[in-house]
Amino acid sequence: MIANDNKRYFSTELLSWYHKERRDLPWRRSRDPYHIWVSEIMLQQTRVDTVIPYFNRFVDRFPSLRQLAEAPEEDVLKHWEGLGYYSRARNLQSAVREVVERYDGRVPSIKSEVSGLKGVGPYTAGAILSIAYNQPEPAVDGNVMRVLSRYFCLEDDIARPSTRVAMEGLAQELIPEGEAADFNQALMELGAMVCTPKSPSCPECPVMKLCKGRLEGRERELPVKTKAKKARPVYRFAALIEGTGLNAGKLLVRQRPDTGLLARMWELPHIEVPDAASWDSLSSGRLSLEEALAEDGVRIQATEQIIGDAQHIFTHLVWNIRVLAAIATEEAYLMDRTAYRWVGPEDFESYVWPNVFRKLLTEYYIRNIK
Repeated sequence: MIANDNKRYFSTELLSWYHKERRDLPWRRSRDPYHIWVSEIMLQQTRVDTVIPYFNRFVDRFPSLRQLAEAPEEDVLKHWEGLGYYSRARNLQSAVREVVERYDGRVPSIKSEVSGLKGVGPYTAGAILSIAYNQPEPAVDGNVMRVLSRYFCLEDDIARPSTRVAMEGLAQELIPEGEAADFNQALMELGAMVCTPKSPSCPECPVMKLCKGRLEGRERELPVKTKAKKARPVYRFAALIEGTGLNAGKLLVRQRPDTGLLARMWELPHIEVPDAASWDSLSSGRLSLEEALAEDGVRIQATEQIIGDAQHIFTHLVWNIRVLAAIATEEAYLMDRTAYRWVGPEDFESYVWPNVFRKLLTEYYIRNIK
C-alpha cells in the first residue's frame, strides 16, 4: 500500500517542476489533438531531438487531419522518410481516414473510440485523451514505468503486460484533478530528462526527497526488465547495377512488395544467403544474385567487387548487406518492368527509400557526379 501523502507529494512537486522546466516543443504549443497524435506516433522508439524537424515538416505539408487523409501514401511516406518503422505512418494515415469517415474529421474524445483506431494503443490513446482533452487518463510508456518503478521502489517486471496494467492504475491515481494534460507530460519529461535509464540525475530530481528507490540505493537497478530477445542477424547480397548507353549514370532499383517489411519502398535488388560463411563467399554471392534476378526476368552480370557493406536494423532482425558491382545485360527489356526503374540523381528524391539504401545511393551519386 502506497501512502496517500507520498502520492500527493509526488504529484505536487512534479507539476511545480514541470511548469518551470518544461521544454518548448512544437506539439506543446497547442492542444490540437491531431498534432498531439502525430507527435506521439513519431516519438515511438525515436528521440525527441530527431522528431522535431520531422514533425514540423510533416504538419507543414499536412496541416490538417483531412489533408493527411486525402494525401497519396507515397507522399506521406516521403515525409516520414528517415524516421523508420514505416508501418507507423501507414497506420496513422489509415486511422486518420477512419476519423474523417466515421467522426466527421474530429479526433474522438471517447476512450473506446480513440482506442479503436488503427495503430492507437493504450499509451497513445491516453496521451491524446489527457493532453488534448485533459481527461484523467494515464499515458504509460517506458519513461513513465521507469520513474514509477524507482520512486515507489516497485520490483515487478515492466516487460510484462500485467505490470503495465498495474502501472496505468497507479499513474491514474496520481493525476491531480484538472491537471491531466500537464501531469502526464511532466511524468514523460522527468523520465526523458532526469530519471534516465542508465545515469539518473537524482540531485536535479524534483521528487528525490521521498524517492524510495534512491533512499534504498536501488535507483540504478530499477526498473526490473527481462531482456528482449536479441535481433536475429540476416545476411544479404545486393547488386549495384549500373546502366550503360541511354541509362549511363543511372542505377537499377526495384520496388518492394505491397505488404511486409518496408512495403512499397524502393531498394537495390538483393537476396538473402543462409549464413555468415555464405556472405563471405563473393563468387557464390555473385552467382546467386545473377540467378535470383534472372528468375525475376532481370538479366545482370555481377562482379566480385565489393562496393560497400551496410546494416539495416529492425526490431527483430538485422540485415547485413554486402553490395556487389554489376551491369545490366538487357536494359531495354527492363524499362517495361513495373517493379524496376532506372534512377539517376535527378530522380532520386521522387522515390521513398529505406535509410540503408538512401545512404548507399547517395554516396554512389556523390562519388560519380562530375
